[in-house]
Amino acid sequence: MIVVTGATGNIGRPLTQALAEVGQQVMAVSRHTAAVPNGGRHVAADLAKPASLKPALAGAKALFLLLSGDLHATGANPADIISEAAASGVRRVVLLSTLGVVTRPSGRTRIAMRALEDMLRESGLEWAILRPGGFASNALWWAESVRAQQVVAAPFGDVGVPIIDPADIAAVAAACLLDDRHTGAVYELTGPEVITPRQQAEAIAAALGSPVRFHELTRHEAKTAMTQSMPAELADDTLDILGSPSPAELRVSPDVQQVLGRAPRPFADWAARNVAAFR
Repeated sequence: MIVVTGATGNIGRPLTQALAEVGQQVMAVSRHTAAVPNGGRHVAADLAKPASLKPALAGAKALFLLLSGDLHATGANPADIISEAAASGVRRVVLLSTLGVVTRPSGRTRIAMRALEDMLRESGLEWAILRPGGFASNALWWAESVRAQQVVAAPFGDVGVPIIDPADIAAVAAACLLDDRHTGAVYELTGPEVITPRQQAEAIAAALGSPVRFHELTRHEAKTAMTQSMPAELADDTLDILGSPSPAELRVSPDVQQVLGRAPRPFADWAARNVAAFR
C-alpha cells in the first residue's frame, strides 16, 4: 500500500489516480473526507498531529509526503511524520520539497524544509526528494477575475520563470514511489520554458477562445492582495522571486525528461486542461 498525503490537491489527486491505474493500493490522506479512485481508501488526518497518521501508515510500504501549510503550523514538527512512518514499517518516503532550499536557502520556511530533507536522508529509509519551482496551477488565483472581468492582474508582467504543471510533479512522484532506480535521488522540477504572467494570460485566452486583458499590479498592490491568504513574510518572499528570479530560478531543469522520458508539459497544455475554471 502507498500512502499519499495532500491527496485532494493539485498534485495528490493525479498522483492517487496514477497509482490506482497501475494497480497500486492507495491510502489517500487529507484533512477532510474525499472521494478516491476505485481500489483506494481514504483517511482524514492532520499532518500537524503526526500521531493521527498511524491508521493510514499501518501496513504501508511507501509514503508521499506533501506538507503544505502543515510545515508552518504552530507547534508542528514534521520530522515526527518520518519517525511515525519508520515505526509503522514504511520503507520509502518521497518528499515534496521546494527549489527554494537551493536558490534562496536563508528563508525561515526553507531552512525548516532543508532540515526535514536532512532528517529524511539520515532516517535509514529509502528516499527521494522532489524540488519543484513555481506551479502552473497558481494561475487559478486569476480564475475569478477572468470569469468576471476577462482580466489577469499580476505584478512583473514581463518577468518569467519555468513554472511546472502539477501533473508532471505527480508523474515524477509516482515513478519515485514505484521504481528503485530513483532511491536517493534529488530532482529539481521545472516546466519546459520560462513564461511570463503576460504570456500566461495569452495562453488562458487561447484556451478560452476569447480575449483576456492583462493588468500589471504594483508590488504594493500585489502584496496587499496576497496577504489576505498568506503571511506578509511569505508574500514578500514570493514577490522577490517573481520580480527578480536568480539564474538558478530561471534554469530549465532536465530532470522531468530524465525521469519520465518526455519533456514537461507547457503552460498552454495546463491551461487547456483546466479551462473550465476560467469560464
